[in-house]
Order: sequence, then structure tokens, then C-alpha cells
Amino acid sequence: MKRIILSIAAMMCITLGMAQNAKMPDNINLKSLDGKTVQSSVIQNYGGVVILSFWATWCKPCNTELDAIKEVYEDWQEETGVKLVAISIDDSRSAARVKPWVDGKDWPYEVYLDQNKDLARAMNVGADVPYTFIINAEGEIVWQHKGYQPGSEEELFEQVKAALK
Repeated sequence: MKRIILSIAAMMCITLGMAQNAKMPDNINLKSLDGKTVQSSVIQNYGGVVILSFWATWCKPCNTELDAIKEVYEDWQEETGVKLVAISIDDSRSAARVKPWVDGKDWPYEVYLDQNKDLARAMNVGADVPYTFIINAEGEIVWQHKGYQPGSEEELFEQVKAALK
């Protein structure tokens, strides 16, 4: 019982620590949709807030969330200047489907591939996607959330506005 309590306490400390002032990793290799290798340092908004969404083509809640955000994204950008970057965790077997998937959805987001899940591991994202982060202008992770329920994009936008303060 003592081990369980210590394990839970350790996980809470790690989660809280990451949510408060952990920096976005900037030296991890990703692939752009045109196949070029880029560093995770490309994930920035030059003084603005970034929504970082880990997703996969096979993940229905991921696609539902990104579709829902697409409907309000232009308004969000006008009001806050926020930028959404979607990181696909599709592996090498399904990565070829990502670009046609994104093109078919007509998502206005930057999309990168994390086939080896290096960035996902660095940010403690497991296979449970969608997993969404808000990164402030200083590159600090100020909020994170796992999963999606219809309407949770409203909470996400409230957190974006809070990150601007």
C-alpha cells in the first residue's frame, strides 16, 4: 500500500512539475509532411501561444477534436494569435496516410510526424491520444490535457487566453 501511495505521489509531482514551467523540448527530430527532417524547435509562435496536439489517423477522438477546433480556429487566431501544431504519432506503417488524411480534412494547422514517438516520449505522452499541451510565449508548458469530450475545446480556448496573461 505504501508503494502505491508513493507511486501516485511521484506521478502527481511529475505531472504537476511538467505543467508548471517545464520547457518544450527543442532538439527532437520530426518529419514535415513533405518528408523533410526538422527539429522540434520549429514548434513556436514567435511570442504567442501554441496549442500542441498529439494525434493519430486511427484515433477517432483525435480527429473529432481537430475537426471541432477547425470550426473555431480562425476566430481563435483573430482573438489571441494562437497557433495549433498537430503532431502525428502514426508509426512507419501508417505514416504514409497522414498527408492525404490532413489534406482531405483541410486542416489549417502545421502538422509534423513523430513516427518513433521521440517527442511524445520526451513530453510523457503515452499511446493515449489525443494529448494536448499549451505552450506559452516563453516555451513553457503551462497546461496539458488527455482525451477529448465534445465541448472540451471551449476549456482549451479558456486556457489559451489564460496563457496570454
